[in-house]
Amino acid sequence: MFLEVLISVQKVIGETKKAFLTGNEAIVWGCLAAEAEIMFGYPITPQNEIMHYWTRLAPEYGKGFLQTEDEISAGFTVCGAIQGGIKAFTATAGPGNVLMQEPFGMAEAMRLPVFAVIQQRGGPSSGTVIYSQQEVSLTAFGGNGEGHRIVYSTATHQELYDYTIKGFNTAWKYRFPTFLLGDGYQAKMREPLELYEPSERGIEIIKPHALIGVEGYISEGREPQHLRNIYSMEEELYDVVLGFEAEYNSIKNDIIEYSEFQCEDAELIIISHGVVSRAAEDAVTALRSQGVKAGSFRPITLRPFPREQLLNIIGKSNAKKILIAESALGQLERIVKNEIYGQTLPIETLFMPGVGIIDYDIMQKVKSIL
Repeated sequence: MFLEVLISVQKVIGETKKAFLTGNEAIVWGCLAAEAEIMFGYPITPQNEIMHYWTRLAPEYGKGFLQTEDEISAGFTVCGAIQGGIKAFTATAGPGNVLMQEPFGMAEAMRLPVFAVIQQRGGPSSGTVIYSQQEVSLTAFGGNGEGHRIVYSTATHQELYDYTIKGFNTAWKYRFPTFLLGDGYQAKMREPLELYEPSERGIEIIKPHALIGVEGYISEGREPQHLRNIYSMEEELYDVVLGFEAEYNSIKNDIIEYSEFQCEDAELIIISHGVVSRAAEDAVTALRSQGVKAGSFRPITLRPFPREQLLNIIGKSNAKKILIAESALGQLERIVKNEIYGQTLPIETLFMPGVGIIDYDIMQKVKSIL
């Protein structure tokens, strides 16, 4: 019955308005604005309020919800609904993200437009229920496959709303699994943001369409649907994966997003992502006032990574060192080092796994390495 909850689309936001919400609430409003139809999920902190808030609003807007028996089922149910042309999504964290790697991997193999929210918590195992940036590697490269995924790392509640809308569109346009990578801090804290109808900002919501059971007959007006995740021959899989890679590389320049702050004449570039980038920008402002020429670079898309953009900024600046700051033990560092391999700038690190980083932490680290 849940998959029959298909209603005529109605505007849910109306006039653009200011709101003061938790991050999880902002995501739910983003899902409604993106015309999501149903959520499949299983409880785990710190994403629980996405489920709770969605179920509060779902009846009002004719949406559906199903709590499955576990995270694996939630992921596979999203995959099934999407094949039927339903705009479905899920949200999880920590161990739930680990369990969902199997359906996420299948979505990668079958090119299913899955959209999932990951609110990072500390690990390994159940770890803490609070905060971390320790799910970067898992989300970007988890599961068996080559990481043909799109990962947006958000820093503010406004971005949680914006990139939820964009995430659905990206998934359905390019048919690669797409993830919004938040964290426990963003999930729970309240912050002002602006809620708007996508159409008011010139954003056209991409409509879902069935991937199986489509009209017509093979060779008579349409090609066969190849939705496969199992291949009998090595050479066959080889061709498929190389095809995915070629297509992924062909679209990545349309997807890549980043931001940079005061890097033009920077002698030190601080690289961070997500909520830590807010501390990095504050640190840059304070350091500049003390005569330290610092700048910050933030990859918004961790997959695909803004490699050329970072190399260009490094080349045009006066950088003598790079500092990578993250609430993990080198997960962002590994990506950055891989992407800028061949650069000779010394790289320093500030690793605080599972612990929040503030501007003071970054400033102290900068002063210790100058």
